[in-house]
Amino acid sequence: MIHNLIPCIYLLNGKAVTGFGQKNLFAGGDPKELASFYSNSGADRLLIFDFSKSDEEHDAAIDCIRDICSTVRIPVSAAGNIKRTEDVKKLLYAGCSEAVLNGSKQGNIDLLQEVSARFGKDRLAVSLSDYREYLQNRTSIEKYANTVILLDGDAAPFKGQTSLHLVLHTAEEGAEAAARLMKNETVSGITGDYVSRTDISLAELKVSLSEAGLRMNIMTSALPWSEFKTDASGLVPCIVQDYRSDEVLMMAWMNEESYRKTLSTGKMTYYSRSRRSLWVKGETSGHFQYVRSVSIDCDRDTLLAKVVQIGAACHTGNRSCFFTPLASDGSSYTNPYRVFENVMGIIRDRREHPKDGSYTNYLFDKGIDKILKKVGEENTEIIIAAKNPNPEEIKYEISDYLYHLMVLMAEKGISWEDITDELARR
Repeated sequence: MIHNLIPCIYLLNGKAVTGFGQKNLFAGGDPKELASFYSNSGADRLLIFDFSKSDEEHDAAIDCIRDICSTVRIPVSAAGNIKRTEDVKKLLYAGCSEAVLNGSKQGNIDLLQEVSARFGKDRLAVSLSDYREYLQNRTSIEKYANTVILLDGDAAPFKGQTSLHLVLHTAEEGAEAAARLMKNETVSGITGDYVSRTDISLAELKVSLSEAGLRMNIMTSALPWSEFKTDASGLVPCIVQDYRSDEVLMMAWMNEESYRKTLSTGKMTYYSRSRRSLWVKGETSGHFQYVRSVSIDCDRDTLLAKVVQIGAACHTGNRSCFFTPLASDGSSYTNPYRVFENVMGIIRDRREHPKDGSYTNYLFDKGIDKILKKVGEENTEIIIAAKNPNPEEIKYEISDYLYHLMVLMAEKGISWEDITDELARR
């Protein structure tokens, strides 16, 4: 069993707040930023508690959860304000991998069978205060849920008694406590105070827990450094790309220590030949690079890292270091993602900075009904073109449709990243 570290985010009035005696947390701020921090710092999952006190606050919390799910690359579980099937549906449709029902409420236990039949037991968790609550409804919980979240109770009685994943919400602090708690073979992960702190590196914590004998989700190198072909100084060049667009961002040098640190921290770390020391990208600027993968070329003398780039990669403030063109044959560059992003950028710019005579501005000025009418018309044109044996016509109509679809996306505040993330989740 691979053990998970699962930070908590507590939502109240659209803000991240402290809860359950939690310490050293980002409080009163943007939950989306906090979720991104956890995701980039090595969290395996996120657990969100919705503390809303009214239907209006709850609807705002659902919107916030949707924003979080569209931002992070890790699964999200959400708890709070579940009273009926529709509430579970809202959380799952917002992008959560799991809805957490409060097992202390009999109404939620009674709801389990229905929502399990509709959404699948693997999408459901039950939060409990202690082992006694588990025993009271053991049959339903085991049959219709996938995970038990134990809220600061004793996990010992569960040992050998459940086939479900058991996540322990704990107030205990420190790596030693985390290791001790997860060495209970029933506990699949921990959440709560310690792993939700923002002053520790979860990636580094996972490495230390792995060294303590626990199976953790960490990056390890498929090849030892001794098999890399280095230069006379023991260095290899590392080319860095954006993991979504494949845009080349920069090149820097690595030695064995920087390579190991990159894998253990999740942050790209290089070797400076001029300073003769390691440097973490973004340590002074805040423009960190969070590693998603590292590959090596056929000669084993060059690395390729794909990263999440925060801000600019280049010290000049440019997104990429390769911003100075030297020569070109004039060919158009048609990376699909970049083309979609570029066109969307132009559409958004027209919305923010109207231009006389712009058809895009005409659509925005006419409003949503006109945009929807055009999307419908272009969709029909595709159907008609599909009956024509000439493939050029359907390519033209699909392009027309995609343009109008992007106008609609801009009007509704939806990005291509939102769409690709949704497709990837499916």
